[in-house]
Amino acid sequence: MSHIPSPALLEPFTAVPGSAPAEPGTPQPARAPTGQRILVVDGDAALAGSLTAQLRRHGHDPVGVRHGSAALQAYEDVELVLLDLDLPDLDGLQVCRAIREVSRVPIIIVTARRSELDCVLGLHAGADDYVTKPYGLRELIARIEAVMRRTRWQPAAARELDLGRLRIDVDSRQVTVDGHAVALTRKEFDLLCLLAAQPDTVIPRKQLLQQVWGDSWSRRTIDTHVSSLRGKLGGNGWVVTVRGVGFKLGTG
Repeated sequence: MSHIPSPALLEPFTAVPGSAPAEPGTPQPARAPTGQRILVVDGDAALAGSLTAQLRRHGHDPVGVRHGSAALQAYEDVELVLLDLDLPDLDGLQVCRAIREVSRVPIIIVTARRSELDCVLGLHAGADDYVTKPYGLRELIARIEAVMRRTRWQPAAARELDLGRLRIDVDSRQVTVDGHAVALTRKEFDLLCLLAAQPDTVIPRKQLLQQVWGDSWSRRTIDTHVSSLRGKLGGNGWVVTVRGVGFKLGTG
């Protein structure tokens, strides 16, 4: 059975290579971050540690992860994602697509892949900008600010999915069918929301597993939850199996 490695969901990079430790007993001033909460996704711990330290010095609140599966669990709690494409477990383009399918969080790809084709693929995957390594910190900060300005001008994403008899309130995590409330577990709701966000699209089984369950799943995980979800919604027609591919939302 294929299995994604098991990284810690959040792996803060606190050490900065080459920096001198503070003298013992020296009080450290507590400064509340004034900028953005930024998720740094990079397989190179040394580079990511340096970047998170620099972002913090510029007033941002960064947190770092090394694995794509960890990024898929952490992106909901941040305001912007800096995403490398070369990760230990997943390709960064796959991570970018998975996040973009369910979230409008800004994504800037920061990578050593320099070709025009790589840039085009990154933007097509849903990235808001594409920066190649090595880069200047001032340029990266400027791009972060530019992307955030554009994001603030965009209308808010729909927080309620109205699909005929089925309605999903994303903020309150409430689901109704024909006006009757349906009590779902966290994973059942996440699975339904992912399918409902693309009602006419077949979503591959592997993508559902990685995006909903991250690095903790077994072969029977998705089948068990799909069966439970169908039962709670009131019929097998709500979640349609496309053999050899994955699942899509039905009409009940």
